[in-house]
Amino acid sequence: MREKDVKKVVLAYSGGLDTSVILRWLQTTYRCEVVTFTADLGQGEELEPARKKAEMFGIKEIFVDDLRETFVKDFVFPMFRANALYEGQYLLGTSIARPLIAQRQIEIAEMVGADAVAHGATGKGNDQVRFELAYYALKPDIKVISPWREWDLTSRTKLLEFAETHQIPIAKDKRGDAPFSVDANLLHSSSEGKILEDPAIEADEIVYQRTISPEAAPDKSTEISIDFVSGDPVAINGEALSPAMLLTKLNDYGRANGIGRLDLVENRFVGMKSRGVYETPGGTILLAAHRGIESITLDREAAHLKDSLMPKYAELIYNGFWFSPERRMLQAAIDASQHSVTGRVRVKLYKGNTTIVGRESPHSLYSMKVVTFEEDQGAYDQFDAQGFIKLNALRLRLGASAGRRGGAL
Repeated sequence: MREKDVKKVVLAYSGGLDTSVILRWLQTTYRCEVVTFTADLGQGEELEPARKKAEMFGIKEIFVDDLRETFVKDFVFPMFRANALYEGQYLLGTSIARPLIAQRQIEIAEMVGADAVAHGATGKGNDQVRFELAYYALKPDIKVISPWREWDLTSRTKLLEFAETHQIPIAKDKRGDAPFSVDANLLHSSSEGKILEDPAIEADEIVYQRTISPEAAPDKSTEISIDFVSGDPVAINGEALSPAMLLTKLNDYGRANGIGRLDLVENRFVGMKSRGVYETPGGTILLAAHRGIESITLDREAAHLKDSLMPKYAELIYNGFWFSPERRMLQAAIDASQHSVTGRVRVKLYKGNTTIVGRESPHSLYSMKVVTFEEDQGAYDQFDAQGFIKLNALRLRLGASAGRRGGAL
């Protein structure tokens, strides 16, 4: 992009070393006005220093927004209605945060009359794709600046040299080489790089920041109840909570019981494999509880169809297509399945494990009269199973008669 093309840019700004270098680089390279946007997604860090640092750079328009409730209500909960897991394991904590950050950036750009947005994602990762697909979906003519793909600051040494040359304060702990990088929000923390790059080596305990180890968890289990209304959790132990407060409380329970650790080698959208260590304590409990309430409220075929859609839905979120028409179509189907997913689930937490021990719902499809081993009073005629089995066996019998025994094609 030619420098003269940009007049005003909204930067996703954390206040850390990388985005502070990016801020100054934008000012010196593009000679444009910079607006900073810092999102509070529950990462657990004090965000006012980011405001003060932006002021130090002479930034006139500074946005520090608390988006925790929006994050959980409009992004995390819809995703959990789908029971979304990328490659069968990853609860998509980083992936689901990016569309909200991008959405708010575009909103701010329109508010302040900016013609460009910028992010700090590297050219090797998924986040550059997630941010930029969201930008273009929301504002097709927006200009996007991705410094890591443009500048020549290709090493940490060059980054620090740039910071010193341009009088950017560097914290003492940032002068050394960080042992791994961390991304965090209210749903999870993600650690990767450096000491975690070799997938054959077990992650050191210092990597884990959101949970105690299962071995160190209490020897006594903790039992809680979670109430759902139309697929979304609304209360813990009978206490009604806002979405963000509910997830925060589940995180506390998960942390104390060593729940939600995942060491994963995943396939990035850009083509490479990467190793990440994730902690999703509250989300792990929520997933188990949601599946627990669905088990008695969803029709069999609806549940199986929903499960078949989930991998595609999860892949869309992972790859950055939150604002795509296909994700919206899948979301509509998923949400339609949740109208009767209302009730209470009891969950037992113990040393890294989440076990469903009870579930009840006013819309339950579970009938004790039908499943009982005792006299069922005519609710189910066992003789009917004979015809059911014979009809389902017809094609197998025909195949066997034709000499295709043992499942031969």
